[in-house]
Amino acid sequence: MGISEQPARLARKRRVRAGLVSGGAVVALVTMLAAWPGTAALANAAGTYVLKNAGSGQCLDAGASPSSGTQLRQQACADQAWVLTEVSGGFRITAGDLCVGVRDASTSAGKPIQLEACNGAGSQVWALTASGSNYRLVNANGGKCMNVKDNATTAGALVQTNSCDGAATKQWTLAPAGGGPTSTTTSTTTTTTTTTTSVPPADALYAAPTGRDAASGTLSDPTTLTSALTRVAAGGTIFLRGGTYSFSQTVTIPPTNNGTAGARKKLTAYQGEKPVLNFSAQAEDPANRGLAVNGSYWHVQGVIVERAGDNGIFVGGSNNIFERTITRFNRDTGLQLSRMLSSTPKEQWPANNLILGAESHDNADSDGEDADGFAAKLTSGPGNVFRYSVAHNNIDDGWDLYTKSDTGPIGAVTIEDSLAYENGTLSNGGQAGNGDRNGFKLGGEDIGVNHVIRRTIAFDNGKHGFTYNRNPGTMTVSNNLSIDNAERNFSFDAGSSVFRTNTSCRSGSGSNDKTVGNSDTSNQFWSGTNGSRCASYTGALGWSFASDGKLVVTLGGRPVAL
Repeated sequence: MGISEQPARLARKRRVRAGLVSGGAVVALVTMLAAWPGTAALANAAGTYVLKNAGSGQCLDAGASPSSGTQLRQQACADQAWVLTEVSGGFRITAGDLCVGVRDASTSAGKPIQLEACNGAGSQVWALTASGSNYRLVNANGGKCMNVKDNATTAGALVQTNSCDGAATKQWTLAPAGGGPTSTTTSTTTTTTTTTTSVPPADALYAAPTGRDAASGTLSDPTTLTSALTRVAAGGTIFLRGGTYSFSQTVTIPPTNNGTAGARKKLTAYQGEKPVLNFSAQAEDPANRGLAVNGSYWHVQGVIVERAGDNGIFVGGSNNIFERTITRFNRDTGLQLSRMLSSTPKEQWPANNLILGAESHDNADSDGEDADGFAAKLTSGPGNVFRYSVAHNNIDDGWDLYTKSDTGPIGAVTIEDSLAYENGTLSNGGQAGNGDRNGFKLGGEDIGVNHVIRRTIAFDNGKHGFTYNRNPGTMTVSNNLSIDNAERNFSFDAGSSVFRTNTSCRSGSGSNDKTVGNSDTSNQFWSGTNGSRCASYTGALGWSFASDGKLVVTLGGRPVAL
């Protein structure tokens, strides 16, 4: 499957949650995950292409004066350029500032494929499925393929949706426009950004999967990641070239390896390439983390960490930024903030870290009860913020802010402008009976912590959308949206939390919300019927990152504004 996901649907029947696998079956489930394909060749397909139909030899064309509503057609190839940008579920295809979509966001066969204003809808997302040396372009909204009407091979024939089969007119080849290298417009898994190709710093270090420890670390003579980490100075940058870096041991940035407030150390993907740190050689064990950032004042950007024996990215340091990271298929929480050692004093617990535009999915442990998308739990300090981030299809919770009596309260966490969906069920449909399966789990063991949760969405998670989880503190819970979670959309049985302008919606029956605390009429909680705002929150769930880095969530093709 690579790293794309089909959009969830508000109106669809809820998947059956009874008959969950348990015991040894969970081990088998995680074993299956370990063998699940990682990034396919298409992970680096973002760029500018000519799309040639395999059946006709004609190219995808928008006519001499393309505008919104123009139906696409095939014409003789004349270097027609289409820009592919990765988003959630596949690729957005654009010409100028217009997107290729299905008219009226239809899921039916025979519907025109046209240019239209970009809105982040699933009907404007296309998955590329390999078919020999060609590709099918499959619409993420309806699952239909891009096809030439009536399988015609003549110039001028219109392009429309149709069921996917082996017809050559439903297959396309991708050739770089102009015959040269593709554009540098690219992204992380669900990011739509434009990579700046400014001249890298003269003192930058370069690492590559084929690098050597003793290499100079230049672009033409790259070193290894582990060697670069020991060489980079405060304010310096390590550029990671694309490809898979295979490790059997944790890659650690120790607490003595720090930047400064004015000169962070940077570990970043090189000009939109996709470095994947793969730890599949590790056994499942709490000691077997992937990337452990115990230093402070680091900026980690555009790095994918997968298949670690425990956390994908572990954060024990403070004042770090993790931007556009992806943590997937790890055997504990994808990205977790906790103290480095059991002896670490509370004043050194990780604090003031920013997780920005990150994605964490399909993390699963053999017990089926520990692997969350993101966690700041047990022993994390104050000031940690999650912003514009997405947790989905993890075996346990999307976010976990658990506390326990042994170590006392953690620092207050802010989660804002983020999304959790379908946690408790993996992307391949696997489930485990031990997982909590909440979107946002906000506490534990009757310890009060005053977290802030705002402008955030919980969608179709396997238990509650937002749950206090025995946190009796005064949390600020405002402008959040919770839809069709298996039990309560909002579950707050105690405490003095303040609730303002929250919305709870269901497409069918479900458990009433419970919100003990300070709540006024600005909220529309579920108590058997939907409030008026729910009429705006129906349809397929889609998401992407805008050019300014903000998370854009759509329902039925309509952007959600909270």
